[in-house]
Amino acid sequence: QVTVVESGGGLVQPGGSLRLSCAASGRILSTYAAGWFRQAPGKEREFVAGISWDGGVTPYADYVEGRFTISRDNAKNTVYLQMNSLKPEDTAVYYCAAKRIYGVVAFTTAKQYDYWGQGTQVTVSS
Repeated sequence: QVTVVESGGGLVQPGGSLRLSCAASGRILSTYAAGWFRQAPGKEREFVAGISWDGGVTPYADYVEGRFTISRDNAKNTVYLQMNSLKPEDTAVYYCAAKRIYGVVAFTTAKQYDYWGQGTQVTVSS
C-alpha cells in the first residue's frame, strides 16, 4: 500500500511559478511510476505529466509542454512538478498518482494508476 500526499499549491499571479511536491510513504517509491493530473471545476480530470521510476521517461500534456517540468528524488520518495509561466487556465486541483511498475515506463491515463493523493489547489489569478 502506498500513501501519497501533495503539497505546494496556492495562489499565484499569471506568469508566476509554483513547485508542487508529492511525498510517498508505505512502500519504496523508486519502484513506482508517478504522474500529475488536474481537475478544474466542472471539468474532467486530465493528465498533466508522468515520470518513470528512474526519471528517464517524462511525457507531458501539450498544454503544459515547455512550461511544466516533472522530476523525482527517489532518495526522498518525492516527485515534483515545477510549474512556470502559469496561466489562469492552469487553475485546478492538482493530484499526484502512483503505480507500482518494474519497467522504465510512464503512464498518461488516470485508470492506469493505483494510488492517488487528496489533491492540492492551484489558483492563478491577478
